[in-house]
Amino acid sequence: MAVFAYRGLSREGRNVSGVVDADSARAARAKLREQGIFPTELAEEAGAAEKPERSLSPFARRGMPAAELGLLTRQLGALLGAGVQLVDALAALSLQSSRPVVKRMLSQVRERVREGSTLADALAMHPKVFSELYVGMVRAGEQAAALEAVLERLAEYSERQSEFVSKVRGALTYPVIMVCVGTAIMGFLVTYVVPQVATIFQQQHAALPLATQFLIGLSSMLTNDWLEILLVVIAIVAGVSFGLSTPRGRRLYDTAMLRAPYLGPTMIRIICARFARTLSTLLASGIQLLPAMDAVKGVVTNGLLRDAIEQSREEIREGHGMGQTLAQSGLFPPLLIEMIRVGERSGELESMLERVADNYEREVSHSLSQMTTILEPVMTLGMAAVIVFMMMAVLLPIFQLNQIMQ
Repeated sequence: MAVFAYRGLSREGRNVSGVVDADSARAARAKLREQGIFPTELAEEAGAAEKPERSLSPFARRGMPAAELGLLTRQLGALLGAGVQLVDALAALSLQSSRPVVKRMLSQVRERVREGSTLADALAMHPKVFSELYVGMVRAGEQAAALEAVLERLAEYSERQSEFVSKVRGALTYPVIMVCVGTAIMGFLVTYVVPQVATIFQQQHAALPLATQFLIGLSSMLTNDWLEILLVVIAIVAGVSFGLSTPRGRRLYDTAMLRAPYLGPTMIRIICARFARTLSTLLASGIQLLPAMDAVKGVVTNGLLRDAIEQSREEIREGHGMGQTLAQSGLFPPLLIEMIRVGERSGELESMLERVADNYEREVSHSLSQMTTILEPVMTLGMAAVIVFMMMAVLLPIFQLNQIMQ
């Protein structure tokens, strides 16, 4: 069945637009007339009926930012909670959206729901926006007749993830800008300014200090052999990318990242925060532990931790506790293990996971704040040292020439 985008007039004379499923353009026009819409434009959407691809991320970013998805989810839950029918709620969200891509996506979801599809199945046709985790929670909410509550939890989860990612990006923005600006300035000095000064020195045939010789040699290499350097850099990047695409290379990288000083513990806290938050949301939405453990692997980016979760899931299937099985890997922090054990004994696993997620997010925020506090003066001093070196390498020969001329 094809999907057709249309523009037309309603019975009241208003301009309307959207999409409709039909076997042909003629059938699409007939279906629209039955709905009281008189189409003025009708065109088949290319690729609209293609089979959706697999999406592993918790909330895909290409189609919609997490904050916008959280707002959309909260609005849909509020409309359903107010007694609005699902088809009408989707139509209202489609009309109020200012982004054509989102408007078209919501129209397609509404059309499929109107044809009898479940909301989860309709959302699954857009994996770039709605991940398997999102769709699974919506399906669980529909089966338990608690869709409004699930949508509320999804909105909170998406907003928390967006806020957490924003904090991480905000903490790293200043160091990245400093590196980029400093690199650009150094590149300009080495490739343009230094060659001009080097010409003067070479004309005088004066003995140059070692620092000046090093700087001139570096400038000559960057200006004359830039193509070879670029090819070497491209080859290194391609080699690293290929290595990371192999299971062995990816495992070595994941192992190195976990063992890296300071970076490793911070990464573990970030992954554990996402793991605990996601698992808590899934369990609180009525999804059983084993399916939730399988779905939560999508938010774990480190292969070693992901394998440990999969091993834990298999042992839970055999009757073991999650805290005990995760502790056997030796990769997860003691706080997470202990909170899971307390939650299993008390029957409040969701709330314990929520607390440990809050704790790790605070720790990550504090760690990133400390890191940026340390990085800023270190990077400033490093750039100042490089600039002083370059100034001395340029000025010392000038002082020597002045003494000779005198």
